[in-house]
Amino acid sequence: MISQSDPVRIFVGHVWEADDDYLRVFEYLESARHFYYANSARPEPRPPGGREAEREELRRQIVAAEAVIIVASHHRRAPELIEFQARFARSAKKPVILLMSFGGTSVISRDLQALADTTIDWSERALIEALRRYARNEQVPQWDTIEFKLD
Repeated sequence: MISQSDPVRIFVGHVWEADDDYLRVFEYLESARHFYYANSARPEPRPPGGREAEREELRRQIVAAEAVIIVASHHRRAPELIEFQARFARSAKKPVILLMSFGGTSVISRDLQALADTTIDWSERALIEALRRYARNEQVPQWDTIEFKLD
């Protein structure tokens, strides 16, 4: 059960900056009622020491998470960096949730799709359900509730 005392630990993939898509993930998470999370990702500052120092820092951040969220738009900007994050998450037995590009207008590479446990659209509900299912193995109901007003 997800609670304030036991939040879902997540890592949101990044390209060493907190850009709009990175921040948008947190807008979705913050707007969800009764959902608590702790973010292990630290996009800033970029660690000194080159590529291996960056990778070591990413490994440290990912190991602390229960699930990894990868934003597809970051792959276009830094494919090697994002694929490293997804590959390491898989090797560390962390589920990878791939968020389509915001607006869903661009094609996602097959390599990146193959690394994901699930691919979802930008939707608060889809994101929360994916985290519950993949991070905590919770069974999530798959029905919609429609409320009608009788006049």
